[in-house]
This record gives sequence, C-alpha cells and structure tokens, in this order.
Amino acid sequence: MSVSCVMGRKILGFLFALGSLMLGTGVSGLAQGVSQTKVLKLMGSRFEVTAVAENEAACWNAINAGIAEIQRIEKLISSWDPNSQTSMVNRSAGIKPIAVDQELFDLVARAKKVSKLTDGAFDISYASMDRLWKFDGTLAQVPADSAITRALALIGYQRIMLDGESTTIFLQDKGMKIGFGAIGKGYAANRARMVMKGMGITSGLVNAGGDLIAWGQQPDGSPWRIGITDPNNREEVYSWLSINDQAVVTSGDYERFVMIEGHRYSHIIDPRNGYPVKGIKSVTIISPDAELSDALATSVFVLGEDLGLALINKLMGIECLIVTDDNRLIPSGKLYLNYYKP
Repeated sequence: MSVSCVMGRKILGFLFALGSLMLGTGVSGLAQGVSQTKVLKLMGSRFEVTAVAENEAACWNAINAGIAEIQRIEKLISSWDPNSQTSMVNRSAGIKPIAVDQELFDLVARAKKVSKLTDGAFDISYASMDRLWKFDGTLAQVPADSAITRALALIGYQRIMLDGESTTIFLQDKGMKIGFGAIGKGYAANRARMVMKGMGITSGLVNAGGDLIAWGQQPDGSPWRIGITDPNNREEVYSWLSINDQAVVTSGDYERFVMIEGHRYSHIIDPRNGYPVKGIKSVTIISPDAELSDALATSVFVLGEDLGLALINKLMGIECLIVTDDNRLIPSGKLYLNYYKP
C-alpha cells in the first residue's frame, strides 16, 4: 500500500515513540544492550528520557544526568521564575541591558535568526500576549481589539538588542517580554542528548512534551520508529516514520485551546496580528535538530500552508507534514521518500 493511500484515510494527530514505550516497560536484554526509560513532568510538560547501554546502571546514570540538564535549562530560560536570567531581562525592558550567560545569549541570537528567516512568523517577544490570551481556564471572552493593538506594539524581534562584546540583552521598550515556549523544549531535548552522548550513550531518545529527538538504534538493532496516530483514536497507529539521529516535533492546535461562544481559539498566536492562528490543525517537522524543529513547527503553523511549505522546501535536510483544518495532508517534497518505512 502506498503512503498516500494509507495517510489519505485519516489525519495526523500527534507523534509518539513506540520504541520508547516498549523500552519503558522494563529492562530489555537484547542484542545491543539494555534500556531504561523515565517519565516525569519538566518545564510544565510530560518528558520521557530513554537510554540504551551495556547495563542498567549506565542507563540510569545517563537518564539522571539528562534530566538534571533539562532542569538546569529550565532555571535559565523560565520567564515564570523571578530568579532566572530571562526574568531579569524582562524586568529591565526599556531600562537597561542585562548581562547573561553566553548560553542564553546564543539561544536568543538563534531565535532572532529564525525570526528573520520567517519574516516575523516566529518571534520570542510574542510573550507580551501572555497577559491577554490565557489558556489556563480563566479566559472567558476574546480580548478587546484595543488591548491586542497595545500588546502588538511590544512585539518585535528587531528591538531585542544583543551586544556580543558584553554578552548583554536589552529589550528596547518597557513592557516587552521574551519567552521560549516555542523553542525551549527543543533546546532542552538537544542538550539532554548531548549530555547523555557525552557519557557514552550511543542510543537513546528524549521526548520533551512532543519535541522528540532520537539517536542510535533500539536495543535489538532496529531504527527508532515513530508512530503517526489518529487523533480520534490515539491508540491506533496507521503509519510509521523510521528515524536515526533525527528530531520529530509536532505543533497542534489541539494541545491547548479555549472555547468562547462556540468558537475555538488555539494557543498558537500569530505575533504579527495578535490573534490565534486558523487554517492548520497540526504541523510536524523532521530535522537533525530538536530546537530548530520546535521553532519551525510554530513558524509553519503561523505562515500557513502555502508560505510554510515553500519555506521548508527551500531548507536542506528539513521536512514537514501539514494537516489543515479540513483534514488535507500536505507533505514537503521528500518526506515520504526519506522517512516513511512500511
């Protein structure tokens, strides 16, 4: 059966690592070693960390080190922690530059590059909208147009000023904020993988709330297989992606949303107009880098199917699958050729 026939019957919902779920049931004494998995809540999301190694102790040492790295990053980039460097930058908006660690400086610099690449469809200064669009169950009505207009005046990646010599970040206008909700988990997944590989773990998987990166092979020597499921029946897998040293990230409007007067508003906000995005149900990005996949998933969502697909088709080594609100599946040029395995 061809890929188009298989996928034409249903819509993409979200991705999960079947291999990691299997490995998470306990120690597997297979050809390439054993594996262990730990599931826990980090950065406000469900994380799943898997290691394949020669013995159980090596697995757990690496998993715990990966988790510690994620926790360190959360303290660095959290805009909710008043003691984080990110919070210090936000509090000093329009007042003074703040000296930060090189790591945070570089993350913001990379985020600005994505903003430029996407003509502002991705913008970490969108965080000023957090005051208006709340998806915690408290939002009862659509924010007023005037309030959205005022918040939009505080969005603009061009006004995030970086000084490489002093390693400082300055937000030019009072009230500006930066947030890493569309890039932070991908960065954390990258870093956890780096730490674990540095400990000699040649195979593993980190699933950061849907931002997934896998390397090496499963204990039996087979590649990691990512199952594409039906959102109407999430127990059913109808197609697979086989990956090795790749990240798979899905951004979906079903993750967080609010219903107001019969209308559904997604948590994905267009930083260019201040309103939730419409027209796309989900975007899946495949690339070698979880941080980049994370940022591009949001970018394509905001850009829409035509501009989003055009962007991905211009980038080397990156593929995507878009699902529209009317359940059309739109793959990038080489997605099935490179990753689909029946």
